[in-house]
Amino acid sequence: VTQECCVQNAAREYAKLYAAEAETLAGFGEVPEIIPIFLIHRPANNIPYATVEEELVGEFVKYSVKDGKEVNFLRRDSEAGQKCCTFQHWVYEKTSGNLLVTDLQGVGMKLTDVGIATLAKGYKGFKGNCSFSFIEQFRALHQCNEYCEMLGLKSLRTTHQKQRKATSTKSKNLPSSSTVKKMVPKKAREHRDFISSEH
Repeated sequence: VTQECCVQNAAREYAKLYAAEAETLAGFGEVPEIIPIFLIHRPANNIPYATVEEELVGEFVKYSVKDGKEVNFLRRDSEAGQKCCTFQHWVYEKTSGNLLVTDLQGVGMKLTDVGIATLAKGYKGFKGNCSFSFIEQFRALHQCNEYCEMLGLKSLRTTHQKQRKATSTKSKNLPSSSTVKKMVPKKAREHRDFISSEH
């Protein structure tokens, strides 16, 4: 419960900084907001700690899932979805790829129950609640939109393609059997990360 509060309120601070920058741009419009979450102590209750937050009324939408896969059309096609993607890109760039706000979901522009992925050692003393593999998947899957361009964010696609090209050039010199051996454990490892995030 305490970690849930820490994660959401940390993400909220990043969202405030994002909003302050985005709101100065002509034509950007409304910016997603991560609502605050509060920890309360109830000593007389069987469950002494609980969280309290604003009730969101309306259609609840998952704009991104924890593992970073862009599977939701509302994420890709709606204004809120695109601005959530841009927020993720903005945080990724501001933290030099060390932190990513994930699991963006809510009603319209009001978001709650978010996650944060960091490097294993954390970022500036803060550790997220999601696997670092989510950052890698975001880097591979993110597609910039008009809001990324308005904020002047660098395309991740170009960087990722350059890395892949360099990797594929190296693998041509290796025997095909060793290439296969190297790829299998990586896939298995990614699958394990995904399974563990569900629990």
